[in-house]
Amino acid sequence: MVKHHPLKGANRLKLGVFSANADGGLAITDVPERWTASWADNLTAAQIADRAGLEFLLPIARWRGFGGKNRVREWSFETFTWAAALAASTKQIGLFMTVHVPLVHPLYAAKALATVDHVSNGRAGLNIVCGWNPKEFAMFGTSLVEKGYDQAEEWLQVLERAYTSDIPFDYDGTYYKLKEAISRPASLQMPRPVTMNAAFGGPGRDFAARSCDYLFTTFSEINEAGKHVADIRHRAERHRREVGVYTVCHIVCRETQTEAEEYYHRYAVEMADQEAVDTHMAGKKEFSQSHDREAYDRYRQRFAGGAGSYPLVGTPEHIAEQMIAISQQGYAGIALSFVNYTQELPFFCDRVLPLLAQAGYRQ
Repeated sequence: MVKHHPLKGANRLKLGVFSANADGGLAITDVPERWTASWADNLTAAQIADRAGLEFLLPIARWRGFGGKNRVREWSFETFTWAAALAASTKQIGLFMTVHVPLVHPLYAAKALATVDHVSNGRAGLNIVCGWNPKEFAMFGTSLVEKGYDQAEEWLQVLERAYTSDIPFDYDGTYYKLKEAISRPASLQMPRPVTMNAAFGGPGRDFAARSCDYLFTTFSEINEAGKHVADIRHRAERHRREVGVYTVCHIVCRETQTEAEEYYHRYAVEMADQEAVDTHMAGKKEFSQSHDREAYDRYRQRFAGGAGSYPLVGTPEHIAEQMIAISQQGYAGIALSFVNYTQELPFFCDRVLPLLAQAGYRQ
């Protein structure tokens, strides 16, 4: 019998590992211990997280990198095959696949996603992304779709029909026109595996509110983070749905606050891969130099430290307190990145997870 997906488990605050399938993880740095994303290290990190009881592994979908000295994120594992391999090597953790809708046909995705769901006994999940990097799409000879979330709506409809139709079906949409389509086996989770959409803008959030189980978003400051939760809840209520909200944080957890802050400054300021940071930030209009200097420097460090995500830097006690504060803002879970997952994840699990359990946020 298939048990419920880990994201539907009892823990008040769900935790997972983010971007381990790509070199550097989220950090854009030149420190010698930077994550190389070898397969052996991916497997080790996944099994550490699995044994510790974390709920999910969430990869990024990258087809080209951001340049710089280390050709940042040019090396990355494709997410469907990555998840399938890890599904056979883990026992309880959820395994997400991240897909760029315009680049992957929904019938292929339905078959691949169902395969991972069977291998993992119902632990598969899908992160739906419409894409934002024109150079990646140009590699495939295609362009960004003007109304990408309209296409995503059809894409997801086709995938769900593939799982719920026992006989071949036709589909006549704007983006997909199918004749006698069929895909077996269906996923073990019905009507489909859990879905997440990474979106910050209105169209993406409306899509998540209509069609997805979870929204994956970011915030600038913890005390303002709840406004994003309120926004998606309001949008979901229009469709009589509930959508959980997740965020991402980059972690530097050390015995002392000073040690953590010094390492953060070292890898994200002194040894940041500046050329790659420039390229990454150029694709994110909201982080232009229109900020005042102090704000710009802070966001630049966050991009080098973790692709613009919120930093959790300090002792285990400090990080646990901040995670609790994020949960109290209404977030269902946090995806975590580290400079080096295999070196840093064990300390985080050993020291932070018990504090969250003591506070009642995890079992």
